[in-house]
Amino acid sequence: MSAANVWTRSRERMRRFPELLAQCAGEAAAYGKCVSATTTGRQELRKDSCVAEFEALKKCFVSAAKKGGK
Repeated sequence: MSAANVWTRSRERMRRFPELLAQCAGEAAAYGKCVSATTTGRQELRKDSCVAEFEALKKCFVSAAKKGGK
């Protein structure tokens, strides 16, 4: 496996990101709202504070990526 192939695959995944994000807009918005609400004022984001929203977003990305094929 050459290094060029690694970068080519990486660039292809990054090119698809806007499309996947558009398909998961609701989940992305929910995760963003959770993060924003959790970090109001001087609070820091803590591990697992928005885990449910993140898992929903992750599941949506995986599903959207599978639908799109390669």
